[in-house]
Amino acid sequence: MAASLGRRRTHAPKSSPTPNDDVCCEECGSGHAPSKLLLCDKCDGGYHLFCLRPILPSVPRGSWFCPSCSQPTPKFLQIAVFPLVQTKIIDFFRIQTSSVTSLSQDTKKKRKRGGSLVVSKKKRRLLPFVPSEDPKRRLEQMASLATALTATKAEFSNELTYMPGMAPRSANCPALERGGMQVMSKEDTETLNLCRSMMERGEWPPLMVVFDPLEGFTVEADRPIKDLSIITEYVGDVDFLKNRENDDGDSIMTLLSAADPSQTLVICPDKRSNIARFINGINNHTPEGKKKQNLKCVRFDVGGECRALLIANRDIPKGERLYYDYNGDEHEYPTAHFV
Repeated sequence: MAASLGRRRTHAPKSSPTPNDDVCCEECGSGHAPSKLLLCDKCDGGYHLFCLRPILPSVPRGSWFCPSCSQPTPKFLQIAVFPLVQTKIIDFFRIQTSSVTSLSQDTKKKRKRGGSLVVSKKKRRLLPFVPSEDPKRRLEQMASLATALTATKAEFSNELTYMPGMAPRSANCPALERGGMQVMSKEDTETLNLCRSMMERGEWPPLMVVFDPLEGFTVEADRPIKDLSIITEYVGDVDFLKNRENDDGDSIMTLLSAADPSQTLVICPDKRSNIARFINGINNHTPEGKKKQNLKCVRFDVGGECRALLIANRDIPKGERLYYDYNGDEHEYPTAHFV
């Protein structure tokens, strides 16, 4: 009722001069009182002086912009898009060569091996991601990640980093894992190393970082992704959980859940990170949230070091956003506020 009364008060008085057939007020829909109609210098929309809130007593001098055009630019429109320049992108990600035009023979052979092994239910193998074939599209994918990293003031890193004052590399010991940590097989380790080498030479995962006004930066599949494909490794600075208990970061991930809580390690991607930081967790308190899950986070002992991987847990079509259960089996993190 209040809204209808407000709308009624904006109607022009019936005693106004002849209506203006060309311009009508965006608020009241009337062309009456043309001498009191202001035109926006940006969108050319018309507004009566007495329909504006607050009411304007007279026509202002100089340029005038309507309420819509004078609103601050939404945050996602203020983000500086990383330039789609090959040399800048290659430098940003420290790509080893700029002459990547097709997938390597090793990649194709490995993909064929993996495809045949997936059929076996006894011992399923991880698959390498399959890059987009178009080099220009891969540059666009990398530029989208560079945009997100630049906007969040983070450096690109594709490995775990050990900074002074944080947990040392020696603390990353899988033997400390409560209940034991699964050891990555030789074949899956080869696949993981293949993915890393592909990225180093610019054969990028088929992922696009986009900005959503509700979710913030998020990640979409830019081509179909097969079940059990390695999406990315979760990387960043490694630290003891005890040092981060009051950290307000929204992307901290468990790396080592030790029997002794003082030895538990977390990955902190706020300063150095890759695309994993922008893949969102689901709200695992609702059936709707769980239905969106298409990735799983799995921690492995890889060569005597704890590593966390995001892996497809079903076939993912192009354009679908990526989500995983942030808690895994531990249920240590609150996710009720997740979208």
